[in-house]
Amino acid sequence: MAFVKAHKTKAYFKRFQVKYKRRREGKTDYRARIRLINQDKNKYNTPKYRFVVRFSNKHIIAQIISASIAGDMILAAAYSHELPRYGLEVGLTNYAAAYCTGLLLARRVLKMLEMEDEYEGNVEATGEDYSVEPTENRRPFRALLDVGLVRTTTGNRVFGALKGALDGGLDIPHSDKRFAGFKKEDKQLDPEVHRKYIYGGHVASYMRALMEDEPEKYQSHFSEYIKRGIEADNIEELYKKVHAAIRADPTIKKSEKEPPKEHKRYNLKKLTYEERKSKLIERLNALNSAAGADDDEDEDEDE
Repeated sequence: MAFVKAHKTKAYFKRFQVKYKRRREGKTDYRARIRLINQDKNKYNTPKYRFVVRFSNKHIIAQIISASIAGDMILAAAYSHELPRYGLEVGLTNYAAAYCTGLLLARRVLKMLEMEDEYEGNVEATGEDYSVEPTENRRPFRALLDVGLVRTTTGNRVFGALKGALDGGLDIPHSDKRFAGFKKEDKQLDPEVHRKYIYGGHVASYMRALMEDEPEKYQSHFSEYIKRGIEADNIEELYKKVHAAIRADPTIKKSEKEPPKEHKRYNLKKLTYEERKSKLIERLNALNSAAGADDDEDEDEDE
């Protein structure tokens, strides 16, 4: 048997420090987080806001969060499952839906702070880079982009949400290098390509390609679109209506779902001392009456 040298000695394991739970689970990049939440001492506990974007299989979550010693405080949030209220019922996780979610959060925050009239943002999305200009009265609401553990590749949906927030009127430090349509060779953003993604043009192109080449796959892949009568030619118009509806009323709406009237119980209810005592007395009385009935039957048989 070959000799194997132990590289990790007892001294190594004595000094080994277990990483934080959320780092072990692959949920939080603490190296990035510490740089996003660190605040200057002369700011006197002023909150430092982050524009947080997260994706699940079915939803997009956008939040404005500030860190405190007690934990993260959420100022406002917007979710892609709110978009059906504004007319977008399908494709709730693509680039165009991310733009809508970012726009919804931006307008919601500014309305909450009574700044929606002062900072309207970019009303018509042209695909060009846009940064809000400060007015004479109040400075624009500033937040830092927090992408979490997402790979920040060019055209990632995270930057769709960022573009929506920028057009909505938020001040977020950024570069146009990661927006869909940026060409590395020319080192500049192609606004037409970016506009296409904002209005779901890439989805429309895929719909047309599938319709011609694989009609069966088109029927199954875009079944929800077909059910609602959404075609490749009217997708852009649909997103324009959604953007207008978001700007008209970005306020959060409480769920109208009624709570269950009766709570279903799967275990026995815990009895009080008095209830247990009365139950025991009833049981004893029942046993005594049953024993008395048996004695009467025995006496009748003997006779």
